[in-house]
Amino acid sequence: RKNTKRVPSFRKLLRTSQIKLDNKLKNKQYKQKSAAKKYRKEQKKLREAVRDAISRKPFPLEESKKKQVAKKWEEKEEEDALPLDMMDEDDLKLMEDLAQKASFLTRDLSSNEPVHVKKRKHENVIEKYEKVPRRLQTEPEKELIHLLPIKDKSGIIPQAVEKPVLNVEHDEEEDTEDMEEAEDFNEEPLPVLTPEEMAAQRRQKLQERKMHIAALASAILSEPDSNIKKLKELRAMLMEQDPNVAVIVRKLVMVSLMEIFKDIAPSYKIRPLTEAEKATKVKKETQKLREFEEGLVSQYKYYLENLEQTIKDWKQRKLKKSNVISLKAYKGLAEVAVKCLCELLVALPHFNFHNNIIVLIVPLMNDPSKMISELCVEAVKKLFKQDKLGYASLGVVKVISGLVRGRNYDVRPEVLKVFLHLRIKEVELQKDSEDIAPKKKFMTYKEKRKNLSRMQRKWKKAEEKLERELLEAEASESKEKKLKLHTETLNIVFVTYFRILKKAQKSPLLPAVLEGLAKFAHLINVEFFDDLLLVLHSLIASGDLSYRESLHCILSAFHILSGQGDVLNIDPMKFYTHLYKTLFSLHAGGTNEDIGIVLQCLDVMFAKRRKQVSQQRALAFLKRLSILALHVLPNSTVGILATNRVFMQTFPRMDLLLDNESQGSGVYLPELEEPEHCNAQNTALWELHLLQRHYHPTVQKFATHLIAGAPTEGSGALPLDLSQRSATELFETYCMKGMTFNPPVASVTPRRKDTFSQMDSFVDEELNKQLQQHINETVAHKPLDFAKHLKKSSLA
Repeated sequence: RKNTKRVPSFRKLLRTSQIKLDNKLKNKQYKQKSAAKKYRKEQKKLREAVRDAISRKPFPLEESKKKQVAKKWEEKEEEDALPLDMMDEDDLKLMEDLAQKASFLTRDLSSNEPVHVKKRKHENVIEKYEKVPRRLQTEPEKELIHLLPIKDKSGIIPQAVEKPVLNVEHDEEEDTEDMEEAEDFNEEPLPVLTPEEMAAQRRQKLQERKMHIAALASAILSEPDSNIKKLKELRAMLMEQDPNVAVIVRKLVMVSLMEIFKDIAPSYKIRPLTEAEKATKVKKETQKLREFEEGLVSQYKYYLENLEQTIKDWKQRKLKKSNVISLKAYKGLAEVAVKCLCELLVALPHFNFHNNIIVLIVPLMNDPSKMISELCVEAVKKLFKQDKLGYASLGVVKVISGLVRGRNYDVRPEVLKVFLHLRIKEVELQKDSEDIAPKKKFMTYKEKRKNLSRMQRKWKKAEEKLERELLEAEASESKEKKLKLHTETLNIVFVTYFRILKKAQKSPLLPAVLEGLAKFAHLINVEFFDDLLLVLHSLIASGDLSYRESLHCILSAFHILSGQGDVLNIDPMKFYTHLYKTLFSLHAGGTNEDIGIVLQCLDVMFAKRRKQVSQQRALAFLKRLSILALHVLPNSTVGILATNRVFMQTFPRMDLLLDNESQGSGVYLPELEEPEHCNAQNTALWELHLLQRHYHPTVQKFATHLIAGAPTEGSGALPLDLSQRSATELFETYCMKGMTFNPPVASVTPRRKDTFSQMDSFVDEELNKQLQQHINETVAHKPLDFAKHLKKSSLA
């Protein structure tokens, strides 16, 4: 089994940082203090036990009894003792050897333990003391200080030094002093700062961190090859522990690292080196490049892991042990992490770990947070739009399909709507044109010999060789890879759509599915057309769909029939009937936005199927659309009139409705729901005369144009900016979402202001003239009364 080198974790990489060393030193000091405190407690208990033993003195024995016991003991020893002459030489030599060993002489003979017994870890101090033989203390107790033992040929010799025990009271005082000092050391009072000082201190710290981040980032960007190790130092700042600046510093570091990786990442995927490649000797430049790539990939991996962990902590509402960042701040950190991941998803689709980013981003598209969900959806849309080859799109589609199936179709509709931004339709159309276009022919040898000189033939040969190589490279890139990838992607999309149509017809995902089918229906296999049309008709007939969903069903059905479905002999009369009878559901209120889908349906149903549509059907729709134009907003009216213009130019004899005389038998039945039998040829487009008096200028132009018979030339023709646009484009151009006139009404306020000012000056002049004339007449007839009047007015 090979010993594979284990990749160090993120925390192991930070083991040598200054913060880690400070924490280790603090832990060591704390352990030393706790060990000293524990030792003092044990000594204190031992002294209490000794003091208790001293206070309980044994009763003295009688001297006679002592002497009798001593004599008996001596006699017994004399009887037991043997003279040295009677001992064997071997026994005598053994006694001498034992006498030379210190362990034999100093051994406690009262205990039955062996000489070199190990210490018992959890042995009680008092029990150990009780095992010692009791005797009267005539001298103060000695305390042994154990030193390092000495080892010689005979064995291990323990070393100890006696230390006289001080007074108990003095020791207790010292213990209390030590305890107080330790408590004082542990609880040092922090300096009290005012709010202004705290804010200034925070600003200073933040500025220092910003300068440090900027210095590291500029150094890495200036010389990425030589300063790749500084990425580790910058990434270590993601673990900022200062609670005052931790949140902002971590956000800044996340964004800085994201921009750095976007700039220094190469335009290719870095693969790991094989054992053979590592063993071979290479140039210094190649070795330097390998080290740079290896360091870049490892740091990029750790950075992505850190972003993932930040998002997981926020999702799980999990706090770290340090409690540096609150739960509220974690939401802001998670949002920044999601933004960074979305930027990397779009900017580095070719680089390593892109599939890992996809697996992170796609589930967040269904996140309850609206902001995070929108960020992820927009990022996926951008990725689809810029993905030309299809590798990244295939990966995203696979993950979305698995997410929808795993959640049992309980996801947001926006998750499925991103399929509408796939570039599959454009590539498929380009592929068809490439197949139809004739291949380029090269000149034969005879043609060259006949038409070209020797030098020209030489240049032509080199040019044709280069063109062949370019054509081969382009063909292998576009035809083989793109076609294979896009076919696989489209299969997964249709499988997802068909599962929802089959199992979740009442799901809120149905509008997104129908909209997607309307876009990609021309790429579906012909074998599924009959079944798909039956499903769409059953959905419409069930009545469970909203109006917009039924319009999407109609649009999907006609997209199917306008593509490969032209070869099928299917009459979609039921879809025409449904649209005809539901047109009057539209009005100037909330359903005005659905007119854009109706205009698309009319374009597919009539303009692209003109040969399959009868004249009666076209006349009925033309009349009903003209009635509808009176009841909707101006932008919808413009779109409907543009569609009527297409009707009149596409189908013959539409000018019947511009004549007052009826054609054929019968009376027009506007309430009938069958367009083929309503006798629309017996009515007239009187609505156009009302629309000529509409307040919107564009509506007036279209109404006048249609009354003239929709000519393409002459005085009744439309201007180019209106005639060259489709109905859908005109509907969007004259939109009134801002509740303003579109186009805006010309302002006439300055002219009115000048007129009013002239009128005011004229009125003032006339009043002054009349007043002066009245004063002159009064003075001439009654001068005294007028003088009195002036005097009274002055006094007043």
